[in-house]
Order: sequence, then C-alpha cells, then structure tokens
Amino acid sequence: MTKKRHWTADHLPDQTDRVCVVTGANSGLGLETTRALARAGGHVIMAVRDEAKGRLAAAGITAEQPGAALEVRRLDLADLDSVRAFADRLRADRPRLDVLVNNAGVMAPPRSVSAQGHELQFACNHLGHFALTGLLLDLLTHGNDPRVVTVSSTNHRQGRLHFDDLSGERTYSPMKFYNQSKFANAVFGQELHRRLTAADSPVRGLLAHPGYTSTNLQTSAPVGMVKVLFGRVLVPLAQPPEQGALPQLYAATAPDAKGGEFIGPDGFGELRGGPTRVRLSTAAADPLTGRRLWELSERLTGVRFPLPAPH
Repeated sequence: MTKKRHWTADHLPDQTDRVCVVTGANSGLGLETTRALARAGGHVIMAVRDEAKGRLAAAGITAEQPGAALEVRRLDLADLDSVRAFADRLRADRPRLDVLVNNAGVMAPPRSVSAQGHELQFACNHLGHFALTGLLLDLLTHGNDPRVVTVSSTNHRQGRLHFDDLSGERTYSPMKFYNQSKFANAVFGQELHRRLTAADSPVRGLLAHPGYTSTNLQTSAPVGMVKVLFGRVLVPLAQPPEQGALPQLYAATAPDAKGGEFIGPDGFGELRGGPTRVRLSTAAADPLTGRRLWELSERLTGVRFPLPAPH
C-alpha cells in the first residue's frame, strides 16, 4: 500500500454505477462511509433501524451533495425477521450488489435479548450481519468487483466466544460480551474469506476496524463507568468519524485491498491514523474456531451460505 499515510476519502476510486449497502448508515462511521461513497458517485442504500433518523441523515448529505444517490431502508439487525425482510426487498428490486459494509453495532448495554432470544450485542453485531451477508451473497456474486467489509475492533483481541453461555444468562459483563461480539466479527470475516476462496467466488471478504473514534456508539448504549470512560474521559484521544471510516472505505474500494486482509489505523496502538494492513489475532484466525462459529451461526439464524467448507 504505497503512501498509506496519505490515503483519504479523496482517493476513493470512481464509484459510479456501483450499488452499496451500509448498515448503521445514519450516524458515526456509517454516515461518513455513506457520505464518501455517495460523493464518489456510488448509489448507497442506507440500512437503518430508525427510518426517520435515516431520512434526516440522507437529507444532510444531499444538502451538501445535490444529486447524491441515496435510499433509506429499514433494517433492525437484532431481529432476524427484519433482516430477511430487508434482504427479500433488495433481492426483489436489485439484480446485483457491489459492496456490503457490515458496520452497524451496539456497545456495552445492560443485558437484554433480541426478538429471537439471543444476547443483544451478539445478535446485532454478529448474527444479523452473518444472516444479511448470506442472504445477499447471490446479489454480490453478480456485482462489479464485489466486496463484503465486516467491521470489527481492536477489542477482538481481548474477546473469545463463550460457547457455554453465549447469551450471558449465567454471567454477563457488558464489555466482555461486546468483546465477544467483535471477536465473532473477526472470526466470521476470516472464515468468510476462506469459504469464498474455496468456492473461487469473485466476492472479496475483508475486515476493518476504526481505531478509537468518537461516535455515539460510546454513549448511546453503555452505562456506568464504561459510558464515563469512553464517552467523556477518553474523548480527547479519539479521532473524528471521517478519519475512523477510512479503513472500511479503503477495504470497500481500494483496488489493491485483497480478500482476507484486516485494515485499521496505522498510528500508535492502532488507535488513529491512516488505513493500513493490521494483525488479526491468532485466536480469531483459527480455522477450527471459524468452522465452529460458522456452523453455530447457520443454526441460530437459519441462513445457509452456498459456499463449501474449506479443507
């Protein structure tokens, strides 16, 4: 990656005629990703839980960029019925999809469960994106340089999968289960790459993380000291969302971004900086963990990918 420190949203390749889905597109990283893709000529489908907020965000972009090609569609990733409804509608009116950015997430809320009874962070951050990717994979297969970018976190390195207590019924810690969900994102992204490669698919599967970026992720759901720490004390150290979105934008658009790569900031501790290739934890890269999570996710979501398991 030449001149990686200087890569910005101004370096996005032309996205004219490309169709992109960005989850969590009404604020933070998702909004900045949408803004940059639209500025480069892409048609962006803003997948949002709250359509009113989505329309307000879209209006803000079109005020800056008259003629920006935006659609707002409802998607609640924590509800698998909503995921299926979103995918069904998209499949009904779109012959192809070029980019899927699995960006939306929730961080460190008090324990609650999804409509299907899964712990909320695991349901929203992982299971919803797993199901969405599987349901849209055929559209992506027909795309132009198609890519799936799944957004994880440096916190994946502190996470693990609590297979014996995935929903935290016995012991729940908001940050421990956030870390579990980000670890699941990393494991899924790597396993998706393996399976796409084994199938000789044209789709590239990549991972990205934003470093430490100031968004409402740190303030909308956390409570207690987590909210104080990330929403107040550490805010001066955080980079703005337009900077934090660069790794996922690079993964989604850069010609030299390769399947299986993990893109994050190049600064100290990967907290801030320009996009570069970063290290996936050894645990997240483990093929046995990947297969176990994949099979579990298919069972919990009822979504099966048309991809062979890698040898």
